[in-house]
Amino acid sequence: MEDQATQLRRLMEGKYNNGASLPKTMPNLGPVPETKTVAVEKEPLPVPEVKEEKEKKEEFIPRTAAEVPSYSRGTARTIAITSGKGGVGKTNLAVNLAIALGQLGQRVVIIDGDLGMANVDILLNTESKHSMMDLLRENVALEDVIVRGPYGVSYISGGSGMEHAADTCTPQQRNYLFQKLAGCDEWADIILVDTSAGIGQNVRDFITAADEVVLITTPEPTAITDAYAMMKAYSTLSSKNNLKLVVNRVFDEKESKEVIGSLSQTARKFLNTRVDCVGYILEDRNMLGAVRKRMPLLAMQPDSMAGKCIKSLAHNILEGRHDKVQLGWQGFLRKIFRF
Repeated sequence: MEDQATQLRRLMEGKYNNGASLPKTMPNLGPVPETKTVAVEKEPLPVPEVKEEKEKKEEFIPRTAAEVPSYSRGTARTIAITSGKGGVGKTNLAVNLAIALGQLGQRVVIIDGDLGMANVDILLNTESKHSMMDLLRENVALEDVIVRGPYGVSYISGGSGMEHAADTCTPQQRNYLFQKLAGCDEWADIILVDTSAGIGQNVRDFITAADEVVLITTPEPTAITDAYAMMKAYSTLSSKNNLKLVVNRVFDEKESKEVIGSLSQTARKFLNTRVDCVGYILEDRNMLGAVRKRMPLLAMQPDSMAGKCIKSLAHNILEGRHDKVQLGWQGFLRKIFRF
């Protein structure tokens, strides 16, 4: 009996040789445009001391997670953006998607959760003075950690520290972090969590804690195989079925449908799950040019082919609001900190 990897390779080969059967209905993908890992030093984290009210700043009194409302009507929609392998455009999508959603009236904050990397800093040509774990310091507030970058993009660096905090911080420190980070609900309508690539433990924690997951892949066979591995991990770990697919660097809509069809067939057959697609991004040399200039594509060439695709993708994500926010940002934090 053939294993799943063999079946996937046969399906991928068949799409070019004899044409894999595609789903009868395809999601609305929008109009087709015309034309080193760094080792983390595990230093002991300080337990914040509660001082007497002397400073002008308003005193911050930490509460336990149980004392914070589990859900508020305005809770931020939390979307994890992930990929099975590196080099498929994950962080590029996160930054440009934040711009596109901002142009649609949404307040967006990116959590840079890529372990040991600062890719959002690089793409925006900025530098973060603080990381998320600096919030353990009593004199560092949430507004000090949120970077107000160019083009209306706000983000927090060192988001991968959340996963380490669950193992290295004391309960008091985790509650302190929770209290400060919960304030993101007041800063954002949508929080995009840019995870690391692959299926490491920190990635698994992020995708299972988020209400929605956007999985980005490309038509390359290795990228498709790794995307399937991510789909399999998600279906095993999460009871939710909120994984959505984005196919990057396709030459036309037909190629995107072939990739979607192959992954959808495999998911139905072996995982008994449905995979939706929210959009595709056409191959565009302007994207590479923007990266080299350390600028988002939507800032340099907003009307390029890929730029129009990302705008269409943002519309499709907003139209999916009928997927109810089950946990929101505070629920995401509870899962990460293991309350």
